Amino acid sequence: MAALFAAMRARDPATGRHCDRVVALSVALAQACGLPESEQEVIAIAARLHDVGKIGTPDRVLFSPTRLDREDWEIMKLHAATGAGIIMHSDIPQREQIALAVRHHHEHFDGSGYPDGLAGEDIPLHARIISLADSYDALGDARPYHPALPHAEIMRILNREAGSKCDPGLLRVFGELIEDSPLRVP
Repeated sequence: MAALFAAMRARDPATGRHCDRVVALSVALAQACGLPESEQEVIAIAARLHDVGKIGTPDRVLFSPTRLDREDWEIMKLHAATGAGIIMHSDIPQREQIALAVRHHHEHFDGSGYPDGLAGEDIPLHARIISLADSYDALGDARPYHPALPHAEIMRILNREAGSKCDPGLLRVFGELIEDSPLRVP
């Protein structure tokens, strides 16, 4: 696992830093949900590697200074399935669970996500947790196509997306834990 993460960080240091933050947020949410330590460990590994498939994303797409057009967006969306495939070819313990979480971390609660259009509880819990942490961090981090948003604005967006993009039950738990957390963006 360390080699996969090192390769991803070498390819794109910003994605590596993002994954570090997603690990912390995902584990905090898993703890707040009362998941056992063994599940938290699987979530931590999956969160660390959730974007490993971006290793195969062309530079012009991965490092685009503007919002992606339709064609490039379709290429970017491949990273979830690519990452799951990479993990399945590794010797990481529990790779099946980890690969499922990585594959489905961009599924939406209403079924409009990718790569498989899963909805609701059909989306693995680990993936729903990582998805929420990923969204929170991405919105709070400056990107070439949007500025870093403050915590209050991020929570407004996530609450608006409850039931469509994100799991509303997990969002309630996340909202409570993040208010007083050192992981909260300013």
